[in-house]
Amino acid sequence: MPFRPYIDFDGRAEEAIASYQRALGATLHFMMRHGESPELPPPGMLPPGMEQKVMHADMSVGDAHFMLSDGRCGGQPTFAGVMLNLAFPDGAAAKRAFDGLVAEGGTVTMALGATFFSPCFGMVTDRFGVPWMLMVDGPMPG
Repeated sequence: MPFRPYIDFDGRAEEAIASYQRALGATLHFMMRHGESPELPPPGMLPPGMEQKVMHADMSVGDAHFMLSDGRCGGQPTFAGVMLNLAFPDGAAAKRAFDGLVAEGGTVTMALGATFFSPCFGMVTDRFGVPWMLMVDGPMPG
């Protein structure tokens, strides 16, 4: 059974989609705006002006899928207690993703390098506040 994180960008989903396409080479598979929904929400559920905001989108980086939306559109997304982990086949791919997130305004929280559990591991908090762990799967200590 696939596990797919659903990320609420609080009004910045379209910006995040473009950023992840540039930084991670992410592929956008589907996007629907509130105004395109075949079912109208109950009256008063959405504030005026939400018609062009992202109701739902599906993206992938390699075989890792995640979904996202604009949520309630307050403009200040918060991501506490969760990190997204991407495992790459080699250090060059991990470095490209790491450098891409940094180039898109991310902050390095742990420099990319070898650890006891991975030949290449690093952490970046992107400009939206999403914490990422980027790594190459390695032998786990036994």
